Amino acid sequence: MKTLVVTGGIGSGKSTVCRHFASKGIPVYDSDSRARRLYDEDRQMVRRLDTALGGGILNEKGGIDTGKLSSVIFSNPGKLHVVESIVHPAVKEDFVCWRDSFLPDAVPFVVMESAIILEKPLFNGIADKVLLVDAPLRTRLERACSRDGVSRESILKRMEGQKLLNDISEGKADSGADFVIVNDSDVGTLLAEADAVYEAMCKAI
Repeated sequence: MKTLVVTGGIGSGKSTVCRHFASKGIPVYDSDSRARRLYDEDRQMVRRLDTALGGGILNEKGGIDTGKLSSVIFSNPGKLHVVESIVHPAVKEDFVCWRDSFLPDAVPFVVMESAIILEKPLFNGIADKVLLVDAPLRTRLERACSRDGVSRESILKRMEGQKLLNDISEGKADSGADFVIVNDSDVGTLLAEADAVYEAMCKAI
């Protein structure tokens, strides 16, 4: 099954593009929401996380308490690597099972939405094509503040975890993406460019 990865930083518009693909009948795998689902459903992953972090991160139902998990990572940033080393392989396996559940004759391609994928070698080769949705850093910041109704400082803190995407937005790094949409205009323009990517994916062998 052909796979298009859609990536982009906070406020870039990648989720808008993914919703547009979904409206055309393209299955979309939202990596963030699927990871949260695994926190409740993948008991093997949950046990490994709890053991690796020394316990104390489970909720009353035996799943991961994301608040407690965030507190552990905040108090000891080095734990983030431990969490990712367990969660990311589980997400990759979950995605492959999800992707393989679709018949090639049923849909032209599937989408994996992920903000982190360009920085994680584990996911190399999982996509046939990569679409980067980008925008100037200041534009992304303003959009995110307006959308989420939170402070500029809060968004900047979240952006700190997306260094490569920030560097790409500032022209300091090359994404290597197959398709790039610079979302610095209106929604109509964004969706028209997304349509062009859709057509290219449908035609690709």
